Amino acid sequence: MATWFDTARFGMFIHWGLSSIPGWELSWPLVGGTVALPHGQSVTIDAYYANAATFNPQRDAAPTWARVAKRLGMQYAVLTTKHHDGFALFDTKLSDFSAVHAPCGRDLVREYVEAFRAAGLRIGVYFSLSDWHHPDYPAFTEAYKPYNFMKLPQPTPAQWSRYLALLFGQVRELLTNYGRIDVIWFDGQWERQPEMWKPAELRALIRSLQPGILINDRLPGGGDFDTPEQFIPPQPPALTWETCMTLNESWGYNPSDTHYKSARQLIHTLCEVAGKGGNLLLNIGPMGDGNIAPEQLERLDIVADWMARHAESIVGTTPGLEPWQFYGPSTRRGNRIYLHLLLKPYDSVAVRGVPIKRIGAVQALGSGAALPFTTRSSLIDAMFNADPSGELTITVPEAVVDAYATVIAVDINPAS
Repeated sequence: MATWFDTARFGMFIHWGLSSIPGWELSWPLVGGTVALPHGQSVTIDAYYANAATFNPQRDAAPTWARVAKRLGMQYAVLTTKHHDGFALFDTKLSDFSAVHAPCGRDLVREYVEAFRAAGLRIGVYFSLSDWHHPDYPAFTEAYKPYNFMKLPQPTPAQWSRYLALLFGQVRELLTNYGRIDVIWFDGQWERQPEMWKPAELRALIRSLQPGILINDRLPGGGDFDTPEQFIPPQPPALTWETCMTLNESWGYNPSDTHYKSARQLIHTLCEVAGKGGNLLLNIGPMGDGNIAPEQLERLDIVADWMARHAESIVGTTPGLEPWQFYGPSTRRGNRIYLHLLLKPYDSVAVRGVPIKRIGAVQALGSGAALPFTTRSSLIDAMFNADPSGELTITVPEAVVDAYATVIAVDINPAS
């Protein structure tokens, strides 16, 4: 069944928590780091969790994020309500390891939900199945370093029963206390055998509390959408999909990681993902006080400016042409096709296999400038076919070439 998510195309991932205060990656430093995060840290467990004693972000953080997301043309957001470190950003009655019991004393998930809902964006919550802090998980200790999930100690049946009660209870809190939740985004499933999570029962609970919610594929047993990470699949997955990506190579705020993608790379990624029918969940890592770092904002501002002129070609679209028809991503909205030029054109671009007698307006989307074009088809088609398929050649003057990605809109008139 089709949902809003099928054509959302752009969303905001927000990785934020205790480790944002010193500028460390989320969770992974406490287990000694991971090769998957080359700019992450390795710290003692005590040093990591000591940040709970000073976690006190400012109150206007979430509204600022929401304004940025809205300006970017994003349709939804997903916040790390509880990462692998076990620290809850919400008011959980099942644990005192939460933001409510930190110096800030506030329910930060409620602030997030209210701010993004007020901005008209849909609400997603990230929740880690694993919990390296909880004694019944059991908690990660220095003796378990270096991290190897295959060698972690297993809980006793009694411990696991208590832990599942916590897990199910906290999911119930998230899906009961904040109104409609549109997406629940699980992670951390790799540390236990799939059946240990009781995924069928958890999925049933989720559906009973939020019938319209979408569940990602990281809760074992399947999901409503696939979640490739940090790359664009060479072929679109069969299922609805979303790729999550970082601005640099870190999820949390990590000033030691200066390997940022350029604004052009981000825009090109968005165009490619949309052209393949996916969504881009682009991550921000706010600082400990909740502010977005200047180096992140600088890139996001450029993407937002580009989206102000071109969002029509991204949000709410479906995949456009086949690769053989046009050498670049393309999207479609009804009878309008959007060509995304990710390389500078040499005077003109060609589109093949289109109904040449029904080509209407052709324009540069960013400026609205009309673009000259010519068409041709085989002689036989031109003579005997009332609706021939052929080649469209569009002149692209230098004046309409966008500094980041040029988009051309081609209107095709309906068949008579």
